[in-house]
Amino acid sequence: MSGGVPTRTRGARRVLNGPRPEAVPVLVARACALVGLLDIAAGVFPRFRHSRMHTIAEVLPGALGPFAAALALSTGVLLLLLAHGLRRRKRRAWRAAVALLPAGAVAQFTYRHSLIGVVISLALLAPLLRHRDQFAALPDPRSRWRALANFVLMGAGSLVLGLVIVSVHPRRMVGDPSLADRITHVLYGLFGFEGPVDYEGSTSWTVAFSLGALGLLTAVTTIYLAFRPEHPAAQLTEADEAQLRVLLDRHGGRDSLGHFALRRDKAVVFSPSGKAAVTYRVVSGVMLASGDPIGDVEAWPGAIERFMDEARAHSWTPAVMGCSETGGEVWTRETGLDALELGDEAVVDVADFSLAGRAMRNVRQMVKRIERAGYETRVRRVRDVGEAELERIRQAAEDWRGTDTERGFSMALGRVGDPSDGDCLIATAHKSDEHPGPYGDLKAILHFVPWGTDGVSLDLMRRDRTADPGMNELLIVASLEAAPKLGITRVSLNFAMFRAALARGEKIGAGPVLRAWRGLLVFLSRWFQIESLYKFNAKFRPRWEPRFVVYRASADLPRIGFAAMQAEGFVNLALPLPRFLRRRRTPARACAHAVAERDVRAA
Repeated sequence: MSGGVPTRTRGARRVLNGPRPEAVPVLVARACALVGLLDIAAGVFPRFRHSRMHTIAEVLPGALGPFAAALALSTGVLLLLLAHGLRRRKRRAWRAAVALLPAGAVAQFTYRHSLIGVVISLALLAPLLRHRDQFAALPDPRSRWRALANFVLMGAGSLVLGLVIVSVHPRRMVGDPSLADRITHVLYGLFGFEGPVDYEGSTSWTVAFSLGALGLLTAVTTIYLAFRPEHPAAQLTEADEAQLRVLLDRHGGRDSLGHFALRRDKAVVFSPSGKAAVTYRVVSGVMLASGDPIGDVEAWPGAIERFMDEARAHSWTPAVMGCSETGGEVWTRETGLDALELGDEAVVDVADFSLAGRAMRNVRQMVKRIERAGYETRVRRVRDVGEAELERIRQAAEDWRGTDTERGFSMALGRVGDPSDGDCLIATAHKSDEHPGPYGDLKAILHFVPWGTDGVSLDLMRRDRTADPGMNELLIVASLEAAPKLGITRVSLNFAMFRAALARGEKIGAGPVLRAWRGLLVFLSRWFQIESLYKFNAKFRPRWEPRFVVYRASADLPRIGFAAMQAEGFVNLALPLPRFLRRRRTPARACAHAVAERDVRAA
C-alpha cells in the first residue's frame, strides 16, 4: 500500500453509510442562499428592478417602505446563515427557513411589489415542506463561545453591508459626506441613532430602518446564542474510560495508538457486544476518529456501524485519521469509504537497536558529546516517580511548550503524570548548574504511553530552550537502552507524514511527478516540519508502518484536513485570552509529531 505518492483503496461495498447524501438538501441550500441574496438586494437596492406596480405604489402608505426594507434585509441575512445548516440537513435550520421564507415573500411584495420575488420564495418553500423528512439531523455540540464569534462576525458584516446601504443613494444624499462620516453614520444607525449623513425624502427613513434592522439582528442572534442551553461536546466519562482500559488490557498490543483513545476530550461508541469501541471528536462538522478501533477485531464492525449511525444522525462527515493497514481494510470493507495513505509511523525494535556502525555515527557522536557535557538521564515508569517531581515535570512541560495552544489529537494523550497512567514511561535529562532554573536540574522530558504489555509509543518531547541541542536524541537512546530492563521490546516514535514520497523523491530515477510532489512537501515543511521530522525519525533506523486516512469522498478531503489541523492544534479559531488572564493548567495535548525543537529542525 505504500509508495512515493498517496495511494488509495476503495471499499468493495457501501453498507453502513448507505447512498451518497441526497441531492435535495444541497439544492435547497443553494436556492436558500440565492433567495437570501435576493432579499438583501431588495432591501439595499429597492430599485434594482423597476416594478410595474410603481403607479399603485405611489398611493400606498409611505411608512410601509422602510419597514419592509428592513424585513427583507433581515430575512436575507438569516437565510444566508441558514444555508449551511440546510446543506447538512439540520432540523432546526429547516424550521427556521420555513418560518422566514413567507416573511421574505411579504417583504418582497410590500417593498418592491415584486411578484417574481414572492414566487421565488414560495417556490423554495414547497420543496422544503415536501422533503421535510430529509432534514432530520440532530444539532452539533455547541458552547456559548459561539455568541462571541457571532457578535464579531455579524458586527463586521453589518458594518460592511451598512456602508453599502449608506452609499447606494448618491443622488438623494445631501452634500458629499466623507468615508469617516459614512462609517460614523453606520455605527450610529446600528444602535438606532441618527448619524451625520442626511438624505432627501423618505430615503433617510429607509436607510435608518435598514441599519437598525442589522443592529437588532446582530444583538438578537448574539443574545440567543449566549442564553440558549449548551450542548457541550461529548467527553470520556469515568465509566467509558474504565471500559476502554479493559479492552486495552486485552487487545492494546495491536495498535500503537490505542492508548491515545483515553484522551478525555474524546467521545466513544461501543459495539453492541461491548467488545470493541471507536473514539472520536467532532470538529467543524467532521466526526474525526483516530487510530484503529479498540478491542477485538471480530467486534470492530459493530463499533464501526455505531460510529456511522452517529455520523448520519447528526449529518457529520465521517473520517478516520492514522489508522493502520488492517484498520483501513476493515473500515473500507465495512462502510465503502475510501482510504488514502497519509504517511508512516517509525517503530524501533529494541532487540535490533544499536549505536554501533557507520549508519548511527551522527547519533552516537551527538549522544557522547552531550554526556561529556555533564548530562545524565533517568527512565522510569510514572508510578515510580514521586509526586513532587511529577508536579515539577508537569509544570516544566507546560512552560517549555513552543506554542500558545497545545497540539495533538491522534497521537497525544493530553496529560502527564495522571495516577491512572502509572504504566506510562517518563525519560528525563538532568544537568547541575551553578544557577539552576525554576525546575532545578531538569532539562528535557520525553513521555511515552503503553503499547500493550511490551511496547511504548512516544507522546511528547519537551526541553528547556537553554539546554544543548540533541536532548531528544539523548533521551530516545536512553529509553531504548533502558527498554529491556522494563520489559519493552518495541518503541513507536513520531509519525512522518508522506514519508514514502520524501524518501523516493530524492532517489535517482525519480520521475517528474514524484519530484514535484516532493518539492511541494519540502516547501510545506517550512511550516509543518514534514521533511525534518522524517529525517529525525530516520536517524534511529526504524521500520516504517504505513498509516491511512479514511474518508467518504474526495470532495470531503479539504474539510477533513482543516478539521484535523484544528484538532491537532495547528489552526485555532478561538479567540485567545491575554496571557495574564489565562488560568494555569497542567499540560494538555502535546503532539509528538509536531514538536518544534531546534535540533529536530537541524536534523
